[in-house]
Amino acid sequence: MVPPVQVSPLIKTARWSALIVGIIYGKFRYDNLKPIAEEERRIEEEEKKVREEKERIAKQLAEGTVFS
Repeated sequence: MVPPVQVSPLIKTARWSALIVGIIYGKFRYDNLKPIAEEERRIEEEEKKVREEKERIAKQLAEGTVFS
């Protein structure tokens, strides 16, 4: 078996730096996208309620029980 190769300290530092920068970037990106996603979920919930109400009314019209 071949002995492990000694990795340059510069390469090790670059790898760790890239990892840390990536984690920090991901945290900032997540923090920026989270409120947008929450707003989209809120809007989707409102649209779902309206859609369900329209479906309920359409079903009542189809059955002929509008006034019940």
